[in-house]
Amino acid sequence: MEMTEFRIKENYDIEDFRKIMAILRAPGGCPWDAEQTHESIRRNVIEEAYELAHAIDTGDMENLREELGDLLMQVVFHSCIEEEKGNFDLNDVADVACKKLVFRHPHVFGDVVCENSKEVLKTWDEVKRVEKAQKTVTSTMEGVAETLPALWRAEKVQKKAADCGFEWPDVSFAMMKVDEEFHELQEGILADNKENIEEEIGDLLYTVVNVARHCGVDPETALHKACDKSIRRFRSMEEKVIAEGKKLEDMSVTEMEKYYQLIRAQNEGKEMKFYLDNQMDF
Repeated sequence: MEMTEFRIKENYDIEDFRKIMAILRAPGGCPWDAEQTHESIRRNVIEEAYELAHAIDTGDMENLREELGDLLMQVVFHSCIEEEKGNFDLNDVADVACKKLVFRHPHVFGDVVCENSKEVLKTWDEVKRVEKAQKTVTSTMEGVAETLPALWRAEKVQKKAADCGFEWPDVSFAMMKVDEEFHELQEGILADNKENIEEEIGDLLYTVVNVARHCGVDPETALHKACDKSIRRFRSMEEKVIAEGKKLEDMSVTEMEKYYQLIRAQNEGKEMKFYLDNQMDF
């Protein structure tokens, strides 16, 4: 497509999006865009999805609109690459998506009756299994994308098992399993068995995800919040150390731990009591 065929406008639509991408990829367009493959921009899709999630979390609607556009650009980009090969285009992508939505909503486009969202999800899973020819529970578990963040993958795999009844009756049993895996990890550490340590850490994380699922907590979100909390506390600790004319680099881990626990106690509104008078062994 020649650049002369494209008209600068005040407002654009999805068709313009396709034209712009085609121009960028065509001879005389953008050398960088023309060189890209599915593999080279694979990471971009992931990064844009996370940036979109951040916009949702912050409630910034202007940023949300922008990030939706950035993610859509990835869809258009990948579709354009395949259109050049004569395999499929953006319309074909939309066609598959529309057919999937219709097929997975028989309670809207068919004669299936669903009284609530719980029944809707049950129906969705059932028709999805038919669509993907998943005849066993194991095949549904294997169908969970390996590229998902590990905590989310664990949650989805556990949900597939739970759907067929393979599930602890309540969270107390899951907590017992956490305790069991924790002790097995301790044994691996004492034995200094690197392979076993990795395995047991994986088992422990997996069982913690099970606890989170029983409690209705998103494990990925919970861990992100824990990271944010740790950063906030570390910042407060560092500011206090600097205010006293000290440097973290010159302090022992025991000294830093005292400051960290002091900040933690202040943030939680607790008294330190005798804690700060007791040295910790590291």
